[in-house]
Amino acid sequence: MYKKCAVYLSVSLLVLPLVSVGAGPDTPAVSPLQLTIEQLSQACPALPVSLDAAAQTLLQAFYRQQQFTQAWSSPGRLDALLVQLEQLADDGLNPASYQLASLRSFAQQPPAVTQQAECQDILISHVYLQALQHLQYGRLQQAKVEPFWQAPSQPEALVPAPAAAEDALLALAVFGLNDLPAAFQYARPALAQYQSLRRTYAQLRQQPLASWSAVASGPLLRPDMQDARVPELTQRLVSEGYLPTTATSVDNRYEPLQVAALKAFQQSHALQADGIVGAGTLAALNVSPFERREQLRVNLERFRWLAHNLEATSLLINVAAGQLTYYQAGVPVWQTRTQVGRPLRPTPLLKSQITRLTLNPRWSVPPTIFREDKLPEIRRDLGFLSKHELQIFDREGNQLEAEQVDWDNPGFIQLRQSAGPKNPLGQVALRFANPFSVYLHDTPSQQLFEKAPRAFSSGCVRVEQALQLSQQLLSEAERERVSTLLATGKTHEFRLASPMPLLMSYWTAEVDSAGQLQYLADIYQHDAALLAALDSARL
Repeated sequence: MYKKCAVYLSVSLLVLPLVSVGAGPDTPAVSPLQLTIEQLSQACPALPVSLDAAAQTLLQAFYRQQQFTQAWSSPGRLDALLVQLEQLADDGLNPASYQLASLRSFAQQPPAVTQQAECQDILISHVYLQALQHLQYGRLQQAKVEPFWQAPSQPEALVPAPAAAEDALLALAVFGLNDLPAAFQYARPALAQYQSLRRTYAQLRQQPLASWSAVASGPLLRPDMQDARVPELTQRLVSEGYLPTTATSVDNRYEPLQVAALKAFQQSHALQADGIVGAGTLAALNVSPFERREQLRVNLERFRWLAHNLEATSLLINVAAGQLTYYQAGVPVWQTRTQVGRPLRPTPLLKSQITRLTLNPRWSVPPTIFREDKLPEIRRDLGFLSKHELQIFDREGNQLEAEQVDWDNPGFIQLRQSAGPKNPLGQVALRFANPFSVYLHDTPSQQLFEKAPRAFSSGCVRVEQALQLSQQLLSEAERERVSTLLATGKTHEFRLASPMPLLMSYWTAEVDSAGQLQYLADIYQHDAALLAALDSARL
């Protein structure tokens, strides 16, 4: 991310002398180690399959900077690497998947045969490079595990070229041979979310796993009700410290002490803090301690992706939380709530740029919403159209009357709603390139921002303070112009002088500003697939 740029530059400068030494006239044309690398599959057939063509190219570049000499023959260097690999457990990565057993055997009994020593050195370097790469960019490729789309027209300055990322990795790896703890620390994301969650996960990982029993299902449990499940609920809240160990229930009554404790639980799990035990709260209560701990590991991987994708000045949306944050120079300066797509119509995860505002927008009903939501209502009552101020247009843009349409087989028609207080887009829509026909927009459904979780839309992102957000993106002169255009009540397109990077991401656990661990609803059920992919990943 942006905070690493200065670090990488410094590291690159440190290794420049190593690069220049390799170009000297006395360098052997082909060293034995170079021959081994060039004939790797024949010379070292036992190397892992992860050492593919791309990894071999990276290895060649790494050893070229070492003048094709062994990197791990220095006393104590391999032992120091083993320490760093073991500490990857605190990053939610599995140290055993980094050939730890093989590397330990190498440290205990160095080989006597030259080619065997070269093959071992190559394996160690491969593990080392991969570990640094996984810390910087993620153990997995995001787009292969969770759907993620990136605008192809991103300015070059915002998208580091693969060659530049590889150069930075090599510079860090070469520098790190003499200071492995520093290299691994540099590779870890400086992102605040990552650092705080890593500390919390490391603490939990070293503690005995908590234990609690499930709360039985049943009807809604409201304050002051009597229910046989109240003792179960009380013990469940005691087990995580929401109630003192002396807490009891009298006559199975759901009393104020338990209600207050449940509200605290709901707040820390991004649920509606109403003290009512409904389906969502019951599901959260019954997640096992092991699953909760694994949830942190999943989100450490997501934060590695986030650190790579987040620009210093940008808008960041956590879809799972229904929250938008505005960053300036890497610092969060403004935040608001959002409503996102419900599970059957999820909000896509993507990286793009907001380039224009639609002021007093008209709403053209998307095909899915027309087919699944509006058409059934119209078939029941043609008055639905006038009630919601919807106009009908044919393929050529000609306006039609409701009686002219066969609503059992309407063919290609378009419903549109003019700007106004009933328009679901409110006063402003923020547009950005994407293939999903989604955007950020204002909404008249302000009451839904008080709910949690806030998955109500058909894929677009409703912003609680949309006008204030648009003001954040404008210069003083632009703000005056936009205010004038808004006052007309007519639809206007307004192109931003400076496009704003937008990242729509997804994570389900974080540590808040008060240092408290917060769990978020996995509204799109992404966690299980990501966890399975992490567990099956091998070097």
